Amino acid sequence: MKALPMTALATAATLAVLAAMPAAAQQRPLSDPVVAAPNPEALFTSKDAKLNRNKQATLHIMRELLQCHQWNRAGEWLTDKYIQHNPVAKSGLTGVVYYFTQVAKQQPTATCGKLTSPVVAVQAEGDYVTVSTVRTLPIPGTTTGETYTTTWFDMYRFVDGKADEHWDPMALGAGPGPSAAASKPAG
Repeated sequence: MKALPMTALATAATLAVLAAMPAAAQQRPLSDPVVAAPNPEALFTSKDAKLNRNKQATLHIMRELLQCHQWNRAGEWLTDKYIQHNPVAKSGLTGVVYYFTQVAKQQPTATCGKLTSPVVAVQAEGDYVTVSTVRTLPIPGTTTGETYTTTWFDMYRFVDGKADEHWDPMALGAGPGPSAAASKPAG
């Protein structure tokens, strides 16, 4: 058998070490952090009247419902039908209110000021508004509390100025739900 050159041995040793390392350690340094806009409420406007109405309703959903937990006001911005594509909450206005008030046990805040969610971008097209926010999560396999940022999204379809359908990337057993992502400032 022919001996391998030293560079081939070094490469093989490096690959063996990398294969034995946890995935999180192999990824360091992590990608650039996701950064929120300095004035998130400014992103919820449009010169187009229909898009502006839908963006403003989305702002109310983000601020009054997801941030301030004022679920008694949900009917102002969600239709009775409200189709929910998040696997932890039922569809319908009653179902989503039940989830946030009875399952997630959210209590309304005494006051509700400016939106504090770390919003990255808001896009509106036709009947749809998509909000991208910063989501900070623990690095899997670490015990030192290290975190990384990624992006969460909420997408709404509107009918007559109210959200009638909702999508987000929530998965069963995947950790905190949308309100945690929407209400935690970055950093």
